[in-house]
Formats: sequence, structure tokens, C-alpha cells
Amino acid sequence: MPPRGSQHRSPGGRWRRAEANVTSHEYASADESERRPRRRVAQLPVTTEVATDSPERKPSIGRRFVARITGRSPDGATPRVGYRSLFGIRDYRLLFSGLTISMSGSWAYNVALVVFVFDATHSPGWVAAASMTRFLTALVASPFGGLIADRRERVRHMVTLDTGALVLQALLAVVAAVNGPVVLAIVLAALTSVTTSSYDPAARATTPAVVGEEHLAAANSAQSAVENLSIIVGPAIAGLLLLFSPPAVVFALNAATFGLSAVLVSRMHTRSRAADITEGGTAGPLKQMAAGMRAFVSSSSVTLLAGFSILASFVYGTDTVLFVVVSRDQLGTGSSGYGYLLAALGVGGILMAGFMNRIASARRLGGIIVIGMAVYCLPTALLTVVHSPWIAFLLEVVRGGGTIVVDVLAITALQRLVRPDVVARVFGVFFALVLGAISLGALLMPILLGSVGLNATLLIMGFAIPAVTVAAYPWIRVLDARAARELSAIEPRIVALQALDIFAGATRAAIERIAKSAVEQRIDAGTVLIQEGADADDFFVLIDGEVGVTAAGEAGVERSLGLLTPPGYFGEIGLLEHRPRTATVTTVTPCTIYRINGADFVEAMTVSTLSPTALGRAQARLARTHPSAALTFGQTGSD
Repeated sequence: MPPRGSQHRSPGGRWRRAEANVTSHEYASADESERRPRRRVAQLPVTTEVATDSPERKPSIGRRFVARITGRSPDGATPRVGYRSLFGIRDYRLLFSGLTISMSGSWAYNVALVVFVFDATHSPGWVAAASMTRFLTALVASPFGGLIADRRERVRHMVTLDTGALVLQALLAVVAAVNGPVVLAIVLAALTSVTTSSYDPAARATTPAVVGEEHLAAANSAQSAVENLSIIVGPAIAGLLLLFSPPAVVFALNAATFGLSAVLVSRMHTRSRAADITEGGTAGPLKQMAAGMRAFVSSSSVTLLAGFSILASFVYGTDTVLFVVVSRDQLGTGSSGYGYLLAALGVGGILMAGFMNRIASARRLGGIIVIGMAVYCLPTALLTVVHSPWIAFLLEVVRGGGTIVVDVLAITALQRLVRPDVVARVFGVFFALVLGAISLGALLMPILLGSVGLNATLLIMGFAIPAVTVAAYPWIRVLDARAARELSAIEPRIVALQALDIFAGATRAAIERIAKSAVEQRIDAGTVLIQEGADADDFFVLIDGEVGVTAAGEAGVERSLGLLTPPGYFGEIGLLEHRPRTATVTTVTPCTIYRINGADFVEAMTVSTLSPTALGRAQARLARTHPSAALTFGQTGSD
């Protein structure tokens, strides 16, 4: 998370840390506190940045490269948002560790299942049946899995899924150990696919609340990198174990990885709120899933980025078949070369992951998408003249870097732009489309190879997809221009929100989302905006005018708590603490306010750091009406 406090820098200066004392006032804006004495609350130490007058030295190219990978600034002083600060978040370490362990076990299990079925039947048809059954059940179950993840508290849901997968894999280990029926083993494998189909949507939907907006692209890059690494490590583990032990041992190991993942994830502090997505019992499962599809296509930016990721998944599906022929006929490496080419894609993704946080922060993503797809596809055409396994490996490393750009941009866009109450359903739809695209690519590639041959196929796959991307670029530019216009329209709101201490720890992306939710209203004098004891619904920002604050509080005696003038805000305590309003706020003069949806406000604050100044102000306000109460929001954070 970003350091709490403000940052200041003079031209040509270097950063230096200092400690400053900030005093919070209960119901006074900065201007009001200067005009009228108020009761002071506890002094809160806040880390700030003070500039010195020393000349700035430009970091070397090596330092700048290391800075991009490690997340530190090039001069080694102040940490930059990146992997070092990302893995400083306790809950993310737990989530990431659970994902890493279970994914490695799952890839080892994939290999062991094929070996078990083939040894028992000596039939490639049974092997294909086992693979297709697992794949099709995951494809069908994914949208339903996203629906369930939106209805339940997601961290507990992930623990439940891990526990269910542990039981199923333990039963599969028993079946394999006693040489039980192959059909039963396939059924247990299919049930495991159904169980775990809800895990990825739940994990992706949970990530923003765990890491915050500023670490989101880095978190997605890290997860993509570990997925690529698992593709390499998991089968290697399985191959080593199967040299000395039967498949039942690998199944038991996979069961253990699910158990360890459950233990790790259960220790997370982050919790989501279970949502009623049945619309009061009137919406059935199909209608609930349709809401996820509508959200998926409602934003042109989301649809565009996700669409290119699905297109990249189609290309990956073709690779799973094409690599076999390339390895045998073009490189002369036989079946073993297939694994090296797939591993090279993973290596490229791992290397590129260190740069994704900066790439994802770009304001215009159209050009980046085109470049990413070109980098992923164009090297395939070069394989027509390449016969060296090492050169082919390096080309696939380059391609792996291109595909992670497209995938991370898509996933990050879904997390940032889709409403929190529907995001898991959107991921369920997205992952189903990804699986469908991979299968379609794998099915069409043999037909293409049989029709035009290897070299023509390589040229088609190398140039056709980038050509489609370039052809779509005018549309991409229109969407970029539309996004720029929308951003320009809300810029005044963004400036007003950034001036408030409560948003000092919020990222630009979080403030943009709040600004889009804000509705500007002109309110007459004498209007009650908040009624003490009422349910908390919205958050208010005072742009001009004055409002008066009164409360009976715990004492039960109505009294005035003073006036609030711009720049000011109110309504945060009830929303953050999930309690009724603690005071009544009435306009004294005609006022202009921003009314912000409470759910959007809470979501933004959940993924941001609440500054000590804002915490002190909220505690002081609460103390004036309810002296026995204490704030709970922001008191439990990551390590």
C-alpha cells in the first residue's frame, strides 16, 4: 500500500523522509479551522516527503531496469509500486501462496490422470474421453461458478472449494490405489473440475480488495507468471514421482496441495460481503448469469480488452497442436520439443510480468493491444525459416511476453471497471469463453494443417491475427477517444475529490471510479441531507455553501455540532462502520454537493489506504456523538 501522508518535491530535489504532526478537526474544513477555534484531537504522526536542494542525478540504465523488475525507484530510495510492495501485503502473500501450491499440484495431477487411464485401458480413446469430460464440465460449470462466488463470502467460499477438492482427490487416490473402475476415476475428476470452476472467479474478484488499485496489474502479472511456471513445474514433478511411484501418489499429493491452500487462504483477514443477487427471490440462476453477461458487454473498453484476450486464447489453442508438428517436422526435436516450446511461452510471460504494472497504467491502451497481439503472433511466421531449436525457443519466449500483455490488461480491466457485486459472474463468463476459444483453436488447427500444409499454416497464424488487430485499430482509437472524453468530463470532480484528505490514500483509478458515480446536485437551504438514526446510503462532498450538523447522540439531548464549509465531506462514518447515521446534516445556505453512491464509496475505500488525517477526523466526529464507540474500519490491515 502507498505510504500514508503527503508528498512534496521541489525541482531538482531528492526525496527525504520527515515526520509531521497533523491535527484533525471534527466538523471543520481546512478553511473553517483557520477562522474558528475547534477542539483538538490526538496528534497523529504522518510520514511525508520533503525535498532537499541537492541536484538530481539521473539513474543508470541498469538501475532503471532493476527498478522496473523490483518495484523500487531507480535511485534506491523510495519504494515504487511493484512486486516488493505487493508481496509486503500479508493477505496477498497467503492468496498467492495458496494459488501457487494448488496450481502446481493440479498440473501434476493432469499428467498422472492420463497415465492412470492409459495404463488401465491401453486406449487413447479413453484418455481423450477423460480429458474431454473434465474440459467440458469446466466449460459448462464456469458461469455457474461465478454466480455462486457472487452470492457467498468469497474467502470462505475458496476455503470450501479447496476442502471439497481435497476430498475428491483423496477419493481418486484411493480408487487408483486399489485399481478401481476407470469410469469412477473420470467421474471424480469431472467433479473436481466442477468444484474448482468457481475458484478462479472468486480469487480474481477478491484480488482488488486484497491489494488495492495501485497493485492490481502487478498482482495479475504475478498470477499469470506463476500459472506459466506451474505449467513447467507441475508436469516435471509428476514425471519424477511417476518414475518411482504409481499415479495414486500424485493424486494424494494434489489432495494435500488443496488442503494446504485451504489453510493458507483461511488465514486471510480480507472478507467480502455476501450479496443477494436473486433480486428479492425473483431472479433465477439463468437470469443471474445473464446479469454477468450484460455487465461483460456493457462497457466497450471491457469488451474490447477481454475480446482480444479471448482471441489470444484461440491462438494458444492452435499452438497446442501446431507445436507438435513444428517440433517433429521443422525442428527435428520429436515429441520432447513440444514441451520445450510450451515452456518457452511460460518463460516469456514470467520475464514480461515485471513490466506490466507500468504498461497497465497507460491512459490509451489501443496501441498497446495491437503491439501485444503482433508480438504474440508475428514470430510464428519466422518459424518457416527456422530449424534451430534454440532460435525457436527464443521466438516463443518473445511470444510469451506478448500474450501476457493482452491477458493482464483484460483481467485488470475487468477488475477495475465491472461492479463488485457482479464481477465474479463476469469472470465466470470470461473464463468459459477462454476455454471455448482454446478448444476451438485446437479443433481447427488439424483441419488447417491438412488443407494447406505446415509452412502456409505458420504464415497464416503469423500474419492473419495481427492483420485482424490492425483492421480493428480504428475502432480501438474511437474507444480510446471516447474514454478520453469521458475522463475530461469528470476531471473537475476528480480534482475536487483529490483535495479531500479521505481520498489521500486512493489511487487515481479509484478516484476516477468515484467521480463517475458522483451526481452533482444543487440543494436549497433548510434541506435535511442526512437524518440521525437513518440507514447510511450515500456519501456527500460539499462543493459550496454551508451545512449545519446536529445530533442527540448517546446523551439523547439534541445539540449543535457546528457548521461545515467547503472543501468538506460527510456521511462516511455510517458507510464505513455499517451503522445508522450518527448525526443530522441540514443545509444552512443553498449548497452544491456531490452525492456518491455508498456502495461505490465503500468499495473504493476498501481497496485504498485511509489516511491518518481522515481516520482522526472520523474518530473525532464519532467521539462527539458516541463517546463510547470506536472506529473499526482501517484498524486491521496487511503486514
